[in-house]
Amino acid sequence: MTTIEVVKATDLELSEVLELYGAVDWLAYTKDPDALLAALRGSSTLVAAHDGQTLVGLARVISDGASICYLQDILVLPSHQRRGLGRSLVERALGEYPHVRQKVLITDDEPKQKAFYESLGYTQTENFRGGSVKAFVRFD
Repeated sequence: MTTIEVVKATDLELSEVLELYGAVDWLAYTKDPDALLAALRGSSTLVAAHDGQTLVGLARVISDGASICYLQDILVLPSHQRRGLGRSLVERALGEYPHVRQKVLITDDEPKQKAFYESLGYTQTENFRGGSVKAFVRFD
């Protein structure tokens, strides 16, 4: 049975987290485990899904708690994808911020990801009908 709960970074085994990130090919994170651990510890909210003792999903949010929250990572073990787990992780993570107006994310340009985020109510900025918005990003 899969359980989803808000956790602290110290509640997660780094080896399991690295295994999960590796399983979804997010190798930029696994190259520097110390940086990943610091990112987890710096997150405003971490939500983990376990199937028994196995970490099968993770979502994390960075937020000021008042005006913006940034949905940073959503990972689901490939064997557990397409079961609604990603949606449940996002809903549980964002459930901590019902009063926050801006909920932002940046993701790869893959059709499956686009469809997933649109199903959660996200809109690409060029398609946003609430006014003119632009997103800017800088990677160093």
